[in-house]
Amino acid sequence: MPYRNLRDSDEIDAEYGATENYESLLIKTPRSSIKPRSKHQKQYVRGIRKNDINFGIGPAGTGKTYLAVACAVEALFKERVNRLLLVRPAVEAGEKLGFLPGDLTQKIDPYLRPLYDALYEMLGFEKVGRLIEKNVIEVAPLAYMRGRTLNNSFIILDESQNTTSAQMKMFLTRIGFGSTAVITGDVTQIDLPKGTRSGLVHVSKVLEGIDEIGFTYFNAKDVVRHRLVQKIVEAYDEFDRNSVSQLTSQDSSQINEK
Repeated sequence: MPYRNLRDSDEIDAEYGATENYESLLIKTPRSSIKPRSKHQKQYVRGIRKNDINFGIGPAGTGKTYLAVACAVEALFKERVNRLLLVRPAVEAGEKLGFLPGDLTQKIDPYLRPLYDALYEMLGFEKVGRLIEKNVIEVAPLAYMRGRTLNNSFIILDESQNTTSAQMKMFLTRIGFGSTAVITGDVTQIDLPKGTRSGLVHVSKVLEGIDEIGFTYFNAKDVVRHRLVQKIVEAYDEFDRNSVSQLTSQDSSQINEK
């Protein structure tokens, strides 16, 4: 079980209720079966199975990427799709990867490591390697998606908070027939240049009225890492809220003084 050292399932049942049959949301992969735990994780998995396009937005450690990869592997081995595409914006390298040594996969491996780690856990090192060699699993920086149409594929765009609005639109318009796309991101960890609007922030407002597109918003209660991670996320959220309140109070005081 992927969350075996984390929050106890009985504790989560008590918090969210155990009325739903877990088996109906069980994600089966060759090496393990994964059960979404919190109500938002359950909503996320339902959305991925129902909608062609789904967004998972929230802090680190909430299972956004892990559950997306699990659903992708399940879809591949049940022959619902023909291939998996793992995509991530390489912001740290400006998406100009030519100066880095190695072939394309080696250049972008560091940016896709969380996706690989999940694949290795569900499939094993050798099987992942063989599927990459056969192009059944493909890894690509976001910039390399331009001009493509992706049919019968399961596509995961990770760290999407680091896309621009134009990049997000480009990615979403690559999706073809028989494909599923999952877009994950954390809007509190945007690494774009100052003044650049995040494509994830923008798209959540542009597409929120389309029923066939799923949006799941995670919070600190969904964190499934070490218990302290949840407390850290909550502490940062509280600090940010207090900082905004203080700034608002200061602005009001300055206006009154004038």
